[in-house]
Amino acid sequence: MQLTAKASLTNALLISICTPEFKGDEATESLAELARLVTTLGFKVVGTQSQKQSSTKKVNVLGLGKLAEIAHLTGNKGEVAVEAEEGDDIVEEIIDETSFAELPSENLPFACADVVVFDCDLSPSQLRNVENQLGVEVFDRTGIIIEIFSRHARTKTAKLQVEIARLNYVAPRLRETSCGDKERQMGKGAGETTLELNRRKVRDQLADLKRELVSVQNEMKGRRTQRSELFCVALVGYTNAGKSSLMRSITGSDVEGENKLFATLDTTVRALFPITQPRILVSDTVGFIKKLPHDLVASFHSTLAEAQDASLLLYVVDASDPSFRAQLDVVHGVLEEVGVEDSKKLLILNKSDLLSAEQQQALMEEFPEAMMTSARNPADVKKLHKYIVGIAQDEMIEEEIIVPYTANGIIGEIRSRMSVTKEEYESDHIKLTVRSNAIDLARLKKRMLSL
Repeated sequence: MQLTAKASLTNALLISICTPEFKGDEATESLAELARLVTTLGFKVVGTQSQKQSSTKKVNVLGLGKLAEIAHLTGNKGEVAVEAEEGDDIVEEIIDETSFAELPSENLPFACADVVVFDCDLSPSQLRNVENQLGVEVFDRTGIIIEIFSRHARTKTAKLQVEIARLNYVAPRLRETSCGDKERQMGKGAGETTLELNRRKVRDQLADLKRELVSVQNEMKGRRTQRSELFCVALVGYTNAGKSSLMRSITGSDVEGENKLFATLDTTVRALFPITQPRILVSDTVGFIKKLPHDLVASFHSTLAEAQDASLLLYVVDASDPSFRAQLDVVHGVLEEVGVEDSKKLLILNKSDLLSAEQQQALMEEFPEAMMTSARNPADVKKLHKYIVGIAQDEMIEEEIIVPYTANGIIGEIRSRMSVTKEEYESDHIKLTVRSNAIDLARLKKRMLSL
């Protein structure tokens, strides 16, 4: 099964299945998020539909009446009998139980939807049944997210992680592709069917990718070890919270920042700017989202290892989004699963330029320990820079170092790796008061003893 939709399939109809456990505002917000995901993928959302069901696990995920209605909107290309009479008892009963959400509000032209997207996960059989019934390509929420990750992955690590998740998703959805395969299964042929060969090929690919990923992750671990002596800050938060824009502002870098979900998938590490001594590193991590596929959570544990190793976590939220509190719960949940619990944290109420003064005041009363910022406001960026430097310095040790004038290169090394707060010049040496981490100080003292 290929997840990549054809170029001509641009119009998407979104389907929400409301259950006793998933309804109301939660279902509405989730559907709105799915619309943003689909838009990020390049589709145009032409409308939404919803139906009340006791569960999303039924063989027929939609009732006959709702299927007939959706079939009408997708051109009656499938197997659904749309000619059902309005007085049909079964159809009427299902329609009576249906809750509709019609967006956009204008009348939709018939056969305008080329793709149907469900705001839930569908089993392989459910997906196959709906595609047969409607005759158009059908996605579930996980399929959409994996496709976005596939398109946005840039580094080797991210590409490997996403491909593993994609193959795990695709494997159970492989199907028979020819009559010959079916005949072999009935005993008329010999050897493996095409389906069996494809499944084995996927298993072999997964094994190779996992081995390669272990090797790449070991390299990443080595680089993190080299950086472990420096103070590290990790930006974490929901996708599209503005982490990359904030990263660009406080590091002076060209980190990609777009108003899209999952614009950033790869962990980017830059030095805080203006540069400090010792340097402070800032990492921008992959954004989170509700109902993130388990395989992607597992595969991105190594990416989130930057958060595990960080001395300070900046929880970035889009304060202009009314649902940011629920999004923050998702971030807490994922980080707890990854094992980030004891690091020092600061809540960043980002995009404050989109809030009124009254809204900003109310949020600061609700979150008194948070920092209100806008990546577009130089004063806010300066305030955040000062806060980060202050926290880093609190963790440093201050000591006096006596450096003989004959110690070539030592002073330059100290200035490049430590913060020099005081200098006194004597007849045969310089007395420096420095602030640094314990590891660098111990290394310097050992070197001084050998002079």
